[in-house]
Amino acid sequence: MILSESLLIIISVYGLNIRLPEQQLWLVMLLICSVNIYTSIRLQAEDSVTEGDIFTQLIMDVAAIALLLYLTGGASNPIIWVFLLPVIIAAIMLPHAYAWYMVILTTSMYTVLMAFNVPLPAIEPHSPNPQMIHSGMANYEMLQQAHAMSDKHYFNLHIFGMWFGFVFSAGLVAFFVVELARALRTQERSLADARESALRDERVVALGTLAASAAHDMGTPLGTIAIVAHELEQEYPIHRFPDLHEKTLIMQQQIERCKQALSVMSASAGELRAESGRVIPLTDYLDDVINQWRTHKPTAKLSFFIDPPVEADAKIIAERTLTHSIINILNNAVEASPPEKGIEFHASWDLYHITIKIRDFGPGLPPELAEYAGKQPVVSKKRGLGVGLFLTYSTISRLGGKIDLYNSDSGGACVEITLPLLNAENNDDSPGIGQAPFVTGG
Repeated sequence: MILSESLLIIISVYGLNIRLPEQQLWLVMLLICSVNIYTSIRLQAEDSVTEGDIFTQLIMDVAAIALLLYLTGGASNPIIWVFLLPVIIAAIMLPHAYAWYMVILTTSMYTVLMAFNVPLPAIEPHSPNPQMIHSGMANYEMLQQAHAMSDKHYFNLHIFGMWFGFVFSAGLVAFFVVELARALRTQERSLADARESALRDERVVALGTLAASAAHDMGTPLGTIAIVAHELEQEYPIHRFPDLHEKTLIMQQQIERCKQALSVMSASAGELRAESGRVIPLTDYLDDVINQWRTHKPTAKLSFFIDPPVEADAKIIAERTLTHSIINILNNAVEASPPEKGIEFHASWDLYHITIKIRDFGPGLPPELAEYAGKQPVVSKKRGLGVGLFLTYSTISRLGGKIDLYNSDSGGACVEITLPLLNAENNDDSPGIGQAPFVTGG
C-alpha cells in the first residue's frame, strides 16, 4: 500500500504536473510508516493477535485512505474505489458484525469526502464569455476552438482516471482476496494435520496403556522365570552338565531381553526418558544402534555407508524409544529382503540434521498399505508393517524428526529418517561438522 501510494504521488506531481499538497501527502505517508513500525513491534510480542487487533488495523487503513483522498479531491478522485478493499478483507477474515461495521465506516468516510476535501486543480473547461464576440469574431472563434480542445482533453483525462481507478482497485482486490484465500487454505490444512496428529496421539496413548498393562501383568511371571533359571544354572554346573548349563544361560539372556523390552514400554510412557534422553557423540550412537540390532539379527547381511562424516564430537539426543524405532525399521527391512541381498544402511548429515536411509531389496511396499503405513495401525502384519511402524512414526515426529516411506525405483522399499542434531548454535560443546566423505562396509 505504501509503495503504490508513493508511486501515485510521484506520478501525479512530477509526471502529470498536477499541483497537489505534496508536503501534507508525504506527512500522511510518514504516519502510515509509523503504524507499520508499531505493527511489526506488536507482532514480536507473545500475545496472540485478536479479531479486535485486526479490525483496528483496518480502521487505521481506512483513516489513512481518507486523509489521502481528502488531500486529492475527495469523492471526485477515481481512486475512491479503494474503500472497497478493507470491506472485502473484513468480510473474509472477521465475523459478519465487523464487516457491517466496516461498511458503515467506509460509507461515512465516502459521504464526508463528498462535502469536505481539498479540490484538485481546476482543469475543467469553461465556455468563453459571449461579450467577447464584439471584440472580434476571429478571436472569438479561436477561443471557441481552444475550449473545444480543452473539453476533449478534460473528457479524456476523466475517462483515463476512471479506467485507472478501476484497474488499480480491481488489481488490489484480486491480490488481497487471492492471498487471503491462500492463507485460509493453509490454515485449514494445518488444522487438518493437527486433527490427524491428535487422532494418532490418541491411538498411541491407547497402545501405551495396553503396553503398560501388559508390562505390569508380565513382570511377576517373568521375575519368577528368572529366579528359576538362576537356580537351574546353580544346580547344573558347567563342568558336569555343559549342554544343559549353556541352555540355561541362553534362557537367561532371553529373559533379560524381555526385561529390556518391558523397560522400553515404560520409557514410552516417560518413566525412563530422563535416563535415556542423553546426549552422546553421533558416531557412537550409530555404532550402538547397529550393535544392538546385531543382537537381534546376528546373521543378517548389512551394507553400512556413511557420507559425509563429522568430527568426533558431533552429538545427538539419543532416546531409547528412538533406538528401538530404528531397530524396528531394520528388522522390518530384513524380513522383507532376501537373505542373500540383505539391506543397506545409509547415514549422511550436515550442521543441523542427520538423514538415515534404510533400504531393502524385497517386493516393496504394497499399494494398499502405502497410504496408511505409519499413519495408523494396519490390519496386516505382512512384511513387518503394523503397530511397530506406527509407533516408530509417532516417536520420530515427537523428537522433531520426519520419516518418509517409499518404494525405490530399482526395487524394494526405502525408509528415510531425518532427525535434528546438536550443533554449535544450540550446544556450546559441539563445534562445526566436517565434510570429507568416507564409506565403510559391514
